[in-house]
Amino acid sequence: MEFKDYYGILGVERGASEDEIRRAYRKLARKYHPDVSKEKDAETRMRDVNEAYDVLRDQEKRLAYDNLAEGVSPGGGFQPPPGWDEGFEFHRGAAPGEEAQFSEFFSSLFGGRGRHGRAQQQEFRARGEDHHAAIEVDLEDALKGATRDISLRSMKIDDQGRPQMQTRTLSVKIPAGVREGQFIRLAGQGMPGYGGGENGDLYLEIRFKPHPQYKVDGRDLYMTLPVAPWEAALGASVKSPTPGGIVEVAIPPGSGNGRKLRLRGRGIPGDPAGDLYLVLDLVLPPADSEAAKAAYRQLQQDLPFNPRRHMGV
Repeated sequence: MEFKDYYGILGVERGASEDEIRRAYRKLARKYHPDVSKEKDAETRMRDVNEAYDVLRDQEKRLAYDNLAEGVSPGGGFQPPPGWDEGFEFHRGAAPGEEAQFSEFFSSLFGGRGRHGRAQQQEFRARGEDHHAAIEVDLEDALKGATRDISLRSMKIDDQGRPQMQTRTLSVKIPAGVREGQFIRLAGQGMPGYGGGENGDLYLEIRFKPHPQYKVDGRDLYMTLPVAPWEAALGASVKSPTPGGIVEVAIPPGSGNGRKLRLRGRGIPGDPAGDLYLVLDLVLPPADSEAAKAAYRQLQQDLPFNPRRHMGV
C-alpha cells in the first residue's frame, strides 16, 4: 500500500495553519470538481483532496497522521503498525452496503466512517470565493452618506456546472465617515458556492474621485484659502467654505504663504472626526490699471523691502 502525503496533495507545508489548509483545499476543489474540471483524473484527484482535507483539518486525525508519518517516505510501501492509533477515537469499517469511496490508505487508517459513526459525506461542498472590487465615490458621499447603484462583472455557475460571466447591478449603501481604502462587505454577493455551499462575500474598496476643492488625508481634509497680502500681514476675519457651510476664519497677523489653519472636527465624520486644514495662499492684486500700478509704486517707495535679503543679495 502506498503512503499518501496529504500535505503534498494540498500543496502546503507541515506547519501550515488551519486557514492555509482551508484556502488550499478550496483552490484545489474548484480546480478538480468533476462538474467543472477538464482534467481526465479529476474524480481521483478530488477524492485525494477531500481525504487530505478531512485529515488535516481535524486536530486529532492530523496529530495521529503526523505521528505515523515520522520516518515514512511518501510513495513507498506502507502498512500501519499494530496499535498505531492507541489513544485516538476513530471508528473503522464501512457501513453495511456502503460503497467504498476512500483510498486504501485512508481506509486503513481511519476507516470509511466518521468519528461519530456516521457515513462520510463525499459529495463536495465548498463556500464560494470572496470577490474584491474597487469603486469610486464622491467625497460628499463619505461626508453625508449615500446609496449608489454599481454594475459589476462576475462569474456564475450555470445549471450544467459551467462558469459564465454575468453583469449585475447592486445597490450599495455608502456610510457617512467611510475612508479611502476602507472595505465595505456585502455578505453573500461573492462567487457562488459549490454543492449547495454558501456564497462568498463581496468586498468593495472605497476610492475617492478627485475633488476640485479638497484633498484627503485619512479623515483630514486640506483646502487652499486665497488671502490678500494685507489680510495676511495685518490679520483679518474672512469667510471660508467648509463641508458644513460657510464659516468666519480669523487670519493671524503676520501670516505667511502656506501657513495652515486648523478647523477641528470639520473633516470626514468619525470617532474622532477628521479636521479641515486651510492652507493660506497669498494672492497679489494684478497691476492691470494705472491706478494699480501707481499703488505698487507708492508701496515700493513707502515700504522698502528686499525679499532676497536672507540670500545675501
